[in-house]
This record gives sequence, C-alpha cells and structure tokens, in this order.
Amino acid sequence: MQSIDNIYPRLSEKKKIVITMHQKPDADAMGSTLGLFHFLKQFGHDAVVISPTNWANFLNWMPGTKQVLDYERETENANEWLDAADWIFCLDFNTLSRTKRMAEKLASVSGEKILIDHHQEPQVEVFAYGISNTGKSSTAEMVFDFILASGYSEKITDEVAQCIYAGVMTDTGSFRFPSTTASVHRLIAELKDRGLQHSPVHEALFDNFSENRFRFIGNVLLNRMEIFYEYNTALIAVPAQDLVKYDIKTGDTEGLVNYPLSIEGIKLAAIIIDRGEERKCSFRSKGNFDVNTFARKYFGGGGHFNAAGGQSKEPLEKVVEEFKRAMKENREQLSTYKF
Repeated sequence: MQSIDNIYPRLSEKKKIVITMHQKPDADAMGSTLGLFHFLKQFGHDAVVISPTNWANFLNWMPGTKQVLDYERETENANEWLDAADWIFCLDFNTLSRTKRMAEKLASVSGEKILIDHHQEPQVEVFAYGISNTGKSSTAEMVFDFILASGYSEKITDEVAQCIYAGVMTDTGSFRFPSTTASVHRLIAELKDRGLQHSPVHEALFDNFSENRFRFIGNVLLNRMEIFYEYNTALIAVPAQDLVKYDIKTGDTEGLVNYPLSIEGIKLAAIIIDRGEERKCSFRSKGNFDVNTFARKYFGGGGHFNAAGGQSKEPLEKVVEEFKRAMKENREQLSTYKF
C-alpha cells in the first residue's frame, strides 16, 4: 500500500469514483464517506457512495444520503459502478470482510482501492494507496486531514463540514473519549470558524428516535442487564423476541452498550444481540482493558482499544456463556482496576 499522498496531484484528473464503508454504517462511516463525496464532486468527478447494507433513519438528514446506494437493495446498479470505477475509496473499515456481501465484488474489481481508516491491523495488501492511523478519533477526522493535506481546504463547504462534524462528534462520544485530542478541538474550531452550526447536527443525531426505542431501552436496562462487580463488568443480552416486540429498526441499538459504563466501578461493558442469522457483540471499556484484543481472541472481531465488536453463529445462550468464560479468564485485568 502506497502513501495516500501520491493521489493528491491526481485529484484534478476527472475520474469515476466509488466511496464505500462498512456494513450497517454509523455516523462516522456515513459522515466520512459523504464528507469526502461532497469534496470530490467539486473537482467534477463522477462519484457515488455505496453502503454495503441499509442504515439507521437518524442518518438520513445528512446532505447526500438520498443519493447513497444500498448494495443489498441495488446490487446491479452498485456493481456497475464498481466495475467502472477508477478509484474506490474504502472508509472506516480495515478488511474487505466488513463490507459483508459486497466483499467478494470489491476483491474482484480492477479499480484502485484507497484506504482511509483508523482501525487496527488493516488488510494492506488489497489497497493501492491509503492511510491507517489508529491514533485518530474517527475516519471523519482523517477525511478532514486528507482535505487539508491535499491543499484544497477552500473546498470545505457547509455540506462537508456537517458530515465531518457528525462523524467526529459521535466517534468521540461527544468529545469525552480518550481519542479526543487537541487536534480534534482545533478541527471543530476551524469548522465553526467556517460557519458550521453544530446544534442542528446534534439534534438530528440524538433527538430523532421513536417512543418504542425508549421503551426498549427501559426493558433492556431493567430485564436484560447483568452486573458482575467482582469483574467490574456489565453484560446486556438481547433476545430476538425483544427486537420484534419493540419493532426495533437499524440503528435503534446504537450506543446502548455505553449505558453500563456510567455505573460506578464498571470497566468492561458488553452487549450481545440476537440478530437471527447471527449474534452481534459490542464491547466498550475504560482505562487499560483492551477490548480489541478481547474481541479478536474470543469473538472473531476487533476494532479499537476501548471500543470493538464481534459476532458468533452460536445460539444466544452459548454466546453469553462464552462471554462469561472469557470474562473470568481476564479476571486479573478486570478485577484489579483502580478507579
């Protein structure tokens, strides 16, 4: 994988471009791809954003979302774009497998793949150019850096700014996570200097949920959460029938794993959701417990030091048992945490 700097001189060459992200995109995935889309369109490129799957309704406010292709629903059209693309920007994922059913197609097309990502252990051999920086708060921050480094900062329009702000703000936990560096605050200051109105973005992301979601959260916290104080750990296990009962949509469980971290003494929080075809796991931690390694070792996943995910084909009960076994195997790290 060559340095991404090599493509800066080629940005003015008209190209057919696909920008894509990981499956079930969050605000950072959607924000970074759309931010880059609005930037590249100003050069006259023929560009499109393709999501491997559907996305949460609370992301639909973002400028350009209506133009995003859902690969699962618009496979033929998306494949035509991928076949014809000169450049394929791959944002907010480190391996092709994170694009689900689109992975095989991505691996086969001839367009140059360009990585912009902040997850650990990228699949560098499949990318022609790219940058991987685990020290960055978000892929949206990396898109901002990309634009500045390219020498075209004047192309940071209000559309670009809104998308970047959404990604940075959500991936830093509203600027409270350790990944919130001084450069993040300087980024936000620059976007504000350019006229960004941040309150509408925050409201669009956090004040647009259904009543059902709040009742679902209440049920989960009351009936589905276990606390293991001897391990400084909290676990939420959500059966499939809960998703049906409360009519849970894509994105409605976003951020739920963070709730138990507000409990005094909790160092590791996990949520396991029965999605029917597989069990999806999310892990969050405080301090020095590495959930990236934890997710890779026990649940075939990965991510960041304090935020990671995984999956399993086993029944929910077995996945819960596996988590408890893994928790106990890590007792030395979990139970000696000093608050």
